[in-house]
Amino acid sequence: MRTLHDTVFLTLFIWTLCSLADTRKIRQKRAWIIDSFSIEEENPGPFPYKLGMIELEKTYLVNFELKGEGVDQEPKNILLINKETGVINVYGKVDYEAIDVTKKLKLVFEARNRSNNLVDTRLGVQITILDINDHPPVFQSEKYEVSVDESHAQDKEFLTVLAADKDDINTKNGTFSYTIKSVMPKTDNVEFYIRQHEQSGTVYFKGCLDYQKAQKYEILVEAKDHGEKIQLSSTSTLIVNILDKNNHLPEFSGKTGPGKVKERETGIEVLRLQVTDKDKPGSNAWKAKYTIIGDPKQFFKIETDPVTNEGILTIVKPMDYEEQRYQNLSIRVQNEAPYFYCKVTKRVPNAKWELDNFNENSATSFPNLYNIIPVSINVEDINDPPVFIPPVKEIVVMENIEVGTFLTTFTAKDLDGSHINTFKFVKGEDIGEWITVDAKTARVSTAKILDRESPILVNSTYRATLYAVDDGVPPLTGTGTLIIHINDQNDNVPMLQEKHINMCLSKEHTMANITAVDLDLPPYSSPFYFELLGDVKGKWRTDPTHGTTVNLVKESSVYSGHHRLQIRILDQQGFYAMQNLSVTVCDCSTVPNCHLRMVLKVQMHAGATLIVVIAVLTLIVMFLMTLLISCKAEKNMILMDEGLGHLITKNTENPGTDCMVPANVGVHQTDSSKERNNTNMSNQVNAVQTIPSINVQVVYKGQQAVLQVPKQVYTGQTFQRSIYRSSTRRSYRELKNVQGSSMRSSFRSFSSNNGNIPYMREKLSFLINQQLLAVQTHDEELNVYEPHCYADEGTFTASAELDAISIPENDFHPNMLRNLDNKFNNLANISRPDLMEK
Repeated sequence: MRTLHDTVFLTLFIWTLCSLADTRKIRQKRAWIIDSFSIEEENPGPFPYKLGMIELEKTYLVNFELKGEGVDQEPKNILLINKETGVINVYGKVDYEAIDVTKKLKLVFEARNRSNNLVDTRLGVQITILDINDHPPVFQSEKYEVSVDESHAQDKEFLTVLAADKDDINTKNGTFSYTIKSVMPKTDNVEFYIRQHEQSGTVYFKGCLDYQKAQKYEILVEAKDHGEKIQLSSTSTLIVNILDKNNHLPEFSGKTGPGKVKERETGIEVLRLQVTDKDKPGSNAWKAKYTIIGDPKQFFKIETDPVTNEGILTIVKPMDYEEQRYQNLSIRVQNEAPYFYCKVTKRVPNAKWELDNFNENSATSFPNLYNIIPVSINVEDINDPPVFIPPVKEIVVMENIEVGTFLTTFTAKDLDGSHINTFKFVKGEDIGEWITVDAKTARVSTAKILDRESPILVNSTYRATLYAVDDGVPPLTGTGTLIIHINDQNDNVPMLQEKHINMCLSKEHTMANITAVDLDLPPYSSPFYFELLGDVKGKWRTDPTHGTTVNLVKESSVYSGHHRLQIRILDQQGFYAMQNLSVTVCDCSTVPNCHLRMVLKVQMHAGATLIVVIAVLTLIVMFLMTLLISCKAEKNMILMDEGLGHLITKNTENPGTDCMVPANVGVHQTDSSKERNNTNMSNQVNAVQTIPSINVQVVYKGQQAVLQVPKQVYTGQTFQRSIYRSSTRRSYRELKNVQGSSMRSSFRSFSSNNGNIPYMREKLSFLINQQLLAVQTHDEELNVYEPHCYADEGTFTASAELDAISIPENDFHPNMLRNLDNKFNNLANISRPDLMEK
């Protein structure tokens, strides 16, 4: 240590001399690294203690400063230097493991001139941290668990553990070793050991694992370091689970079941075979797998019961007593897992043990590897069903043969030894009811006309079945099949596939496809010959005339409309039928095709119908609302002399204008004496009473008119508006003149002379009609327009498909007035005496 200090002093002295050689020049400071101090980690003190001192040969005084790790950097406040003497003191513990990989504290030492505080000397200082054994090796896991097959070979690794020590690995404090401290349970068939590879340890065993001796081992492994002063260690527990493998063969222990089958019987359990196995129940080493030996025709199958591990022998293919009366079999059993065994013959120290072992996966042969049991199955005879010979018959006939035509005869045989054809024959499947079968002879004949074009045929073939029923107990049935191939005849003619086509109107000729079909087969069908009949020259033609589909050509002389063509289509044998073809020709310039145009028309008609319905419903609603609102207007009566009746406004005119234009009628009597004469009221309906004149005030839309009339009325009559309009222009002009005076000018007075009754009746009727016309008639106030053409729809073309629409007029007849109510009759007598007197 002292020699190192001397070296430092010498170095600093040389550096000082060089720096003072020319003080007038700029001083070049150099940094020297002095690695001359060390601190042992976790030093307990007491603190502070002297670490060392940095000395400089100076003729002037300097101040010492120390910066870096351990001073003003982590770990802080561990080191402190005396500014005047340069002594470095330690004020706390240092942790070796907390320092970076260099395990050194890096600091900077500076000496400053006390006179000007300039840096005179700068040195680099490194302080080495010395490690102590303060950490034991620690396992990566406190517990390891692994599963090992029972058949695992010795000296083959199955588990690796890993530990780490935080101490310096370059010293004994940071190195350690693995040791197996204990194994539970202890068995004589296996011995565990561990091998170390740097910091990891791998576990092995010698001998044979045996599930029956131990299903689990707990191994305690220790990791211990090599510290000089003190040795530290830790442990981890290894749990080794042993998985049972097949080291015990299953052995047959018995069998149950009838051991016999009936002929033609299938799906029946014949035998159950029991086995025993020492391996773990439910494991693959315990589950049995059975194999049948000596069953070349595979009449049987064998399966394993998953619960009991029994072998279930079942018959899957029917056996025939006449061919075979028993069946000898051998059943072999093994496990699902491959078989192995292992036995220790010699325990060798520090080496592999000597073993006697076998593994089915690697062995080529091994005697007595499986257990085998022989079984014998007996076959019982039962009644056999009849058998058709042959079971399927195919015949060829021509269609349309006569009913009752003989087709074929079936033959059946009894395998039990009975005579041939001693059965009852019954018809089975016969979809079209086309055949009959004789119950004794099995003779098959036709029951209907055979039609090759029938939809129940498949590729011109008809299939039916027959049954032969014996008289055994129980009676059994055999099945035969009859296949009838039906040849074609020319019994159909070509027919149009579509009988209506659309074509566009054009200045040039246009074409459309027409196709014919024939249910017959060649040579009785296509290609066809198409021939147009009637007046078609220069209008219509076919191109070509032969084929299945040809073009119908429309010449330019054919105009739009519906055309009906007559066409004859002949097959190859000349058979034909006359047919009608409907062609619609229309303008396709605005609509792509005629069909679309017709669809648009239908949609337009439906839309128009909907609009009409909505309009009618709207008018009905408006009319009802008008009645509810307008018809509640107050009605003022024209009061007459008591006993003579009164004039009242009624809402019964036609058309109904009283609700829209209510008229308030007021009555002012000017008679001062108000004489009444009631003596003749009950006997004289039309008697006239002479009373003074009265003023009748008529109010119309806020305008008033005073009508002065004699107080002569008809007894029992009520004045109402007439339900008929006056058609004369004279009455309307007079009424208009009255309205032009704002309904305020007084009408001329009528004389109350009894001899002037007809004149009064006529004038009173005229005045009342004038007022009614003012309410009901507005024709001359409204502009009447002629119909206006909004769009040109082309020249009208009469169509024979449309019938003329006529609406009969309902003219007024005067006799209708005679069927009115009594009070209406009275008003009619006043209003229209000219009509009532007829």
